[in-house]
Amino acid sequence: MSEAPTPTPVPAVHDQTEPQHISTSLEVETLDNNLFRSKSLHVPTQARGVFGGQVISQALVCATRCVEPAYYLNSMHCYFLLSASPIVPIIYNVDRKGKTVFIMLCSFQRPESWQPHNYQMPMPPNVPAPEQCQDTQIVYSRYLERPDVKPEVREFLEEFVKERLQSPLCIRHAHIRVLADGGKTVMTWFKVRNMSNYTPGFQKCILSYISDSNFIGAAAKVLDVDRFQKGDKHLSMTSTLDHSIWFYDNDFDCGDWILYVVDTPRARLGRAVVIGRMYTANGKLIAVTSQEGVMRVDVPGPDVPKLMSKL
Repeated sequence: MSEAPTPTPVPAVHDQTEPQHISTSLEVETLDNNLFRSKSLHVPTQARGVFGGQVISQALVCATRCVEPAYYLNSMHCYFLLSASPIVPIIYNVDRKGKTVFIMLCSFQRPESWQPHNYQMPMPPNVPAPEQCQDTQIVYSRYLERPDVKPEVREFLEEFVKERLQSPLCIRHAHIRVLADGGKTVMTWFKVRNMSNYTPGFQKCILSYISDSNFIGAAAKVLDVDRFQKGDKHLSMTSTLDHSIWFYDNDFDCGDWILYVVDTPRARLGRAVVIGRMYTANGKLIAVTSQEGVMRVDVPGPDVPKLMSKL
């Protein structure tokens, strides 16, 4: 990596709000041997339902409790079928008021450490270190000091900053790299605040929580759409359809900085797919992710009857 510039001092954000502990977000209640219930559910600012990363991570907590400790999670794949309301707890089998909202398949493996081959895509070079980047709430708090911020933008960002202060995750946007073909690679640093010592299995549940943060949103940056523009640039809806994670390490700490590198191979027909790589700060690739989601802008379409899921 090239010599890093001297980091700009980051001002303190004065707020009495204590961030929520990550274990609270992942906590589930055991009802029976294979039956669990959520204890808390979080809806992000202006989202349609419960944060998908929380559903994924809680489901993995349940699955991890049902296997022997000698087996390590190596992959998972899930489908989001309906938006989940935070009012009624989620029962992990997974059933909610008789309607299935989420399906997850996961695989556990005895590690084969004797296998000799080891390859990974390297971490992108010249990425600003987390110490050179600023927390997202600081960035947006500074933006709110501008007198020309539109009322609807101000309302959203004020709510967003409050949410970020309460979140168990510290998020720092590192870089958006514009590719030769016009695509964009979005890179973000994450770590958990007030992290305790957890088992490798629970660390993977936490990493799954992180994996849904700012993920499908990377496609919006490629398309140059957001919620504050008009017409075909106005992002009217995003929603996760499916999400996969492949784990390639059993020894990492989500209390340390993790770089999430996200690319968007394709966006079309109201959908987009993103591919992610999660690195430790020293460059070890610990997980690979993928997600497809709805990505709709505010343009008129044909009148068609509303179709319901048949699952």
